Amino acid sequence: MEMRYEYGLDLASLDAIDMHVHIECSDHGHASLPPALTEASAKYFKSEDRSPSLDTIAERYREWRMAAVVFTVDATTALGHEPNSIEEIAEGAARNNDVLIPFGSVDPLQGSRAVDRARMLVEDYGVKGFKFHPSLQGFDPSDQQFYPIYEAISALGVPALFHTGQNGMGAGLPGGYGIKLAYSNPMLLDAVAADFPELQVIMAHPSVPWQDEANSIATHKSNVWIDLSGWSPKYFPESLVRASNTMLADKVLFGTDYPLISPRKWLGAFEQQSFKDEVRPKILKDNAVRLLGLDTAAGAAAGAARAGESA
Repeated sequence: MEMRYEYGLDLASLDAIDMHVHIECSDHGHASLPPALTEASAKYFKSEDRSPSLDTIAERYREWRMAAVVFTVDATTALGHEPNSIEEIAEGAARNNDVLIPFGSVDPLQGSRAVDRARMLVEDYGVKGFKFHPSLQGFDPSDQQFYPIYEAISALGVPALFHTGQNGMGAGLPGGYGIKLAYSNPMLLDAVAADFPELQVIMAHPSVPWQDEANSIATHKSNVWIDLSGWSPKYFPESLVRASNTMLADKVLFGTDYPLISPRKWLGAFEQQSFKDEVRPKILKDNAVRLLGLDTAAGAAAGAARAGESA
């Protein structure tokens, strides 16, 4: 292991924090997904630069004056394909800790091994959260057999990010490549948030076709958040925009799904939507700062130290 990740963000220099960025390929060329899924998702999102390297992503986010939460998804059991190295992502984020924040991923279908691995990724590599994709990983997140994973993550004090809603993965393929949309219904996360009140649960993406359900859960439970990745803001459900402007103004997070959607395109569409002026900075940065604990003395000290090194 090269080094354990520690925050090195200079918050004053950042305009936004992108909560949803995929690392699709390892430094040695191993793809996060089987070829059929990679090709189908690229076609669905019409993405041009499908698999930039971690260091390339870091350099781009520096140019854009943004930080990025980076991750892959471990769906080894469901897909029969091992992901790109999560340890490598954490190490890459450590050498780019002025702009990158690593989240880990564990395969829920691996039982106690997933629990042990979650602890290792936080304690040894310093990951700051975990990404789950219930449809891709083939599991019902409300099933209590997965509760030991949430218990461990909650005890480690880091958030859990769950894909919700429509899936670009497998879109247009026969049977959707066997991927079941029902596992990404946000209502399945209601029990998780209720039974683990200390666990911060992030529902990724506008949860179409279940947006009202997602809004209700985030309104009802203080430990539930919504990230806005995976969709251009021009296609956001009106109920999501309305909730973001009112009761969920402090719980909605900027995210792109880069490299599938670029920050430039996302922000261009965001500017044209009816978000209140006072809500926009909360979405783009302030809510993520609070969720990730970057407003604490420790987070501020890390950023200040990094800024001093580069002065």
